[in-house]
Amino acid sequence: MASEPANTPRVRTDDTHSILIGYLCWLFGFLGMHRFYFGKQITGTIWFVTGGLFLIGWVVDLFLIPGMHARAERRYVPGPIDYNVAWLLLTFLGAFGVHRFYLGKWLTGLLWLVTGGLFLIGWLYDLWTLNGQVSEVNLAALGGESR
Repeated sequence: MASEPANTPRVRTDDTHSILIGYLCWLFGFLGMHRFYFGKQITGTIWFVTGGLFLIGWVVDLFLIPGMHARAERRYVPGPIDYNVAWLLLTFLGAFGVHRFYLGKWLTGLLWLVTGGLFLIGWLYDLWTLNGQVSEVNLAALGGESR
């Protein structure tokens, strides 16, 4: 077997968040979705309530997404649960608890399923906490090791 040359770039396999998904979330950025996706819950809530700070902050964020992506990559733990899949499930099927089933949280998944995501209040809660929930599951799957 031949070894790789020393100057061959390595492909990073521990990505947690996709910049492409971040930009797709930006399309709904006036609701703060891209900010929630990258783990900026407080400003995500402000964007949610103010329409992306009256659309001005939403436009500015178009240029800030690469920095948000870099911070999310440093902050969250990669592992067997994919952040992108979890966020897509939350966004489109969150009221039915599908993202919770994906995380292995069967009881709360069933609760979300029969109550419409606890009457959508649980869905809002998950906007705030999904990144942390995925990190916890990934950390546990890695045996408690950190990056």
